[in-house]
Amino acid sequence: MQSFRTELENPIVEKDIIDLEKKIRDFRDGKIHDEKFRSLRLARGVYGQRQPGVQMVRIKLPFGKVTFKQLLRIADISDKYASRNLHLTTRQDIQIHYVSLDRTPQLWAELAEDDVTIREACGNTVRNVTASPASGIDPLEPFDVSPYAHAVFEYFLRNPICQEMGRKFKISFSSSDADTAFSYIHDIGLIPKINSDNERGFKVMLGGGLGAQPLLASIVEEFLHEDQLIPYIESVIRVFDRYGERNNRNKARLKYLIQKIGLEEVLHLTKIERIANKVKTYKINRDTVDLPAIPELAAEYTAVEISNPLHYEQWLATNVFEQKQSGFYGVYIKVQVGDIPTDVARQLVAAIEPYVADEIRITQNQGLLLKYARKEALPALFKGLAELGFANPGFDSVGDVTTCPGTDTCNLGISNSMTFARVLEDLIANEYEDLIYNRDIKIKISGCMNSCGQHGLAHIGFHGSSLKAGTRVLPSMQVLLGGGTVGNGVGRAAERVIKVPAKRATLVLRAVLDDFKLNSIEDEIFHNYYDRQGKDYFYQLLKPLADLTTLTDTDFVDWGHEETYATAIGVGECAGVIIDLVSTLLFESEEKLGWANESYNGGAWSDAIYHSYNTFISAAKALLLDKGISSSTQIGVIREFDTHYVETGEIQINGSFNELVLQINKNEPSEEFATQYKAAANDFLNLVKVKREEVLQS
Repeated sequence: MQSFRTELENPIVEKDIIDLEKKIRDFRDGKIHDEKFRSLRLARGVYGQRQPGVQMVRIKLPFGKVTFKQLLRIADISDKYASRNLHLTTRQDIQIHYVSLDRTPQLWAELAEDDVTIREACGNTVRNVTASPASGIDPLEPFDVSPYAHAVFEYFLRNPICQEMGRKFKISFSSSDADTAFSYIHDIGLIPKINSDNERGFKVMLGGGLGAQPLLASIVEEFLHEDQLIPYIESVIRVFDRYGERNNRNKARLKYLIQKIGLEEVLHLTKIERIANKVKTYKINRDTVDLPAIPELAAEYTAVEISNPLHYEQWLATNVFEQKQSGFYGVYIKVQVGDIPTDVARQLVAAIEPYVADEIRITQNQGLLLKYARKEALPALFKGLAELGFANPGFDSVGDVTTCPGTDTCNLGISNSMTFARVLEDLIANEYEDLIYNRDIKIKISGCMNSCGQHGLAHIGFHGSSLKAGTRVLPSMQVLLGGGTVGNGVGRAAERVIKVPAKRATLVLRAVLDDFKLNSIEDEIFHNYYDRQGKDYFYQLLKPLADLTTLTDTDFVDWGHEETYATAIGVGECAGVIIDLVSTLLFESEEKLGWANESYNGGAWSDAIYHSYNTFISAAKALLLDKGISSSTQIGVIREFDTHYVETGEIQINGSFNELVLQINKNEPSEEFATQYKAAANDFLNLVKVKREEVLQS
């Protein structure tokens, strides 16, 4: 592979990239086990595709913010290393596909030149911190949450407490009670509030998640002071890391830990962890997210003639809103299935640069938001967007369908979602044009049950599945209804109603929309209509479409395909992989102790302590595996080690292993404690290595 050569101004980033290159070389040379390497590359934004031998690279854009220069850089990267396409995600990232593993270090280095990272975009880490795209310009917001989202992103990036959790951890910031960042489906969801003393803070939602078993978050704080935001999140993550499931990834999210031990116990453990936090209070720099450069008013704006006035008026009504900053407008761009070819991305930047501020936000429904357009500039901006096909009205309406990549590139995809989304959008545009004004109903599609396309919070949702008809298998869609945002932290999970052949899903949409038009009460919202009719009503309405005795040959061919359907589900990488190899764990223990020493020498006492803690856990887990004991949590490893090694006298330490290790949450992260704890971890690792050698020699 080509050696990484670019020198970067940021030595931490450069070290990351050099480390990735070294890990790839070790993997190629057989020095790192395949599954261990998988977890390493995932934490660096490199995700295996459905197609063998190539990778998807996820580019992490905190709260979806990207400048013109950064977008052009990403387009150049996709041209050079990937498939000349940018895919916008529901978590405000950009993904590029068909990348060679060996070229990822150089790709990362070139992204870093414009302050863009792929670090911790995948894997068992704190994922991209999302926020309402309109934050900063939202007329309803109490204050701009962007600096807070940025601070959380910075604080937890490379933070030792969240590098190897049992599963991913998702955090969102909504700009107002409208909750446009979906606080209720996140591990931690935050809604800005101002109290009676005019102080800033957040309503805190805890333990939400979609996936195969959606669970809605609980309100745990009505008002958390802004200075307590990061310490609170840190304490929760520490609890999740120690007590969360690690073997069965299907039960490894925070929501399942809350189910297992109870919300009150999780909150109790969170309070206990506060003493170990790096900081007890954290003042957010409110000026961290700069006001973007706004173009000057130009006389030629008013000289533009609109060739299709009706189209322009529809666009103004559905895609444009007045910002809280007087005289300026936000402009949404509807991006079909979230895909922007790189040549179009360059044309887009050229088209919008004279008219809007140098800050684009990626939206949760895979579109774009432009900021600070002057009223006089709107006709010229519309014309430029229309020439690129980006002035379609109906942003975030019934006709703006959200979708994941599905079987196009994802290992877990069961049936097609991208082509199906295009088909639904065309159907709505041709048959239900008036619904471009309806923002009450959201349609969302995922290629499997995991809800990357957010079908679990859709008013009308679909997820890919399969059905068996005799000896044959056909692609199908599970239909879900009644989900969505209520507001101020309250949401609804969509209910599974019926499963139908995929090619009949268009008929499902027609049936539901027609029935809503015919049977809803005047001004009735979809949620009320769904609740009034009841789930069984919709089951009976759609039941004829699930009849497998009337199948035709086309039902056995998925959307976007010509060949007969066959299920081909790979191994998903959304959550990383657990490695239970004794030698690998001991190697990791050595590596973690090395990180502890590095942090200690740099005066980062809290980081040194947590790396030392992980040294204890990895080393203990290695010896337990020698006895065939595999615990699914870190706290379980601690308890099992006491039972099988300390209490039996095979390993002699002063007191119990539990008391030794859990000093971490009984002491402030001082230099004195870091010195003592790191030395204890070093001594313990030496004991384990001696014991391991005895086992090998016996």
